[in-house]
Amino acid sequence: MKKKEQDSSSEVSEEGSQEETSPPSKGLSLIDFVLRIVAAVSTLGSTIAIATTGQSLPSFSQFMRFKAHYQDLPTFKFFLVANGMATAYLVLSLALSIFHIFKTGAKVTRTVLIILDTIILALLTAGASAAAAIAYLAHKGNAEANWVPICQQNNSFCERASGSLVGSFMGVLVLMLLIFLSAIAMSRK
Repeated sequence: MKKKEQDSSSEVSEEGSQEETSPPSKGLSLIDFVLRIVAAVSTLGSTIAIATTGQSLPSFSQFMRFKAHYQDLPTFKFFLVANGMATAYLVLSLALSIFHIFKTGAKVTRTVLIILDTIILALLTAGASAAAAIAYLAHKGNAEANWVPICQQNNSFCERASGSLVGSFMGVLVLMLLIFLSAIAMSRK
């Protein structure tokens, strides 16, 4: 008789724990949607800023000009592509984010978003980090390698490139937050 009572009490506790875990709230899904918009806007701004970065300076001769454009550096090209891909992905992922607002218990699509968010986070971090290294060299130079800083002459170019880096790293932070938020949403099930 005692064993039956213990079994029935364990069934109640198991059912009670199942009732405690519920699908993520619509609030989490709304936050996910808003964060995706913020990340898309920051990476789009970064893409536009780096794509329009360029400066020409006259030299001591009238026939020669010094030019600085993002196309001159493969690292900035990669940075542009990484930000463009992140922007496109974030805009497309808004559809799944809207789907999660209406159907909060969707587990498979949340898992897909976590995986794709992680891939895009890695791509965006790689592009932003590589561009940050080049921007640092442009600002400070490297005396051991005889690389002179170019930002003293090309101030506009360097300011726009640095501003683009800020937008990209903001996108990285928001993507990290999105992954964390998705993990919380998945753990609530």
